[in-house]
Amino acid sequence: MSNKTDEKKEVSRRDFLGLVSLGMAVLASIPVIGGAFRMAKANVRYEDSIKFKIGMIEDFPVGAVKKIDERKVFIFADEDGFSAISAVCTHLGCIVFKTEGGFQCPCHGSKYNEGGKVIAGPAPRPLSWFEISQGIDGTLVVDASKEVSAGTKYKFV
Repeated sequence: MSNKTDEKKEVSRRDFLGLVSLGMAVLASIPVIGGAFRMAKANVRYEDSIKFKIGMIEDFPVGAVKKIDERKVFIFADEDGFSAISAVCTHLGCIVFKTEGGFQCPCHGSKYNEGGKVIAGPAPRPLSWFEISQGIDGTLVVDASKEVSAGTKYKFV
């Protein structure tokens, strides 16, 4: 039998400091490597287009009022042309519904006349009117990024 004793080898100060500095270098490189991978991915948010097609002129007979729920807009068609009014209440963003005399917010009671002007409730400003145009293919296009003055209509030929 050999007389081997279990001796614990002490780590020298130089070895300890070398290991600590190596560990710190590894820890410091983690955010750098993570940032490099993050830069490889595009920072893009996919959102619905602000400009959208609503249909052909024939889809809106004179006197029609059509609500497009997914776009939160009312489309009005009369003898003078087409108009688009936002269905989003200017108070806290609830979706208004059409009434006989205009619009009403179901959340806090704001009321608007046919032109979207506030007639009652806490809403601070009238409903927005959006620009309507006709696309190359003949479809009507609403541009929700372009507000127009109340009463503005797209006149068709």
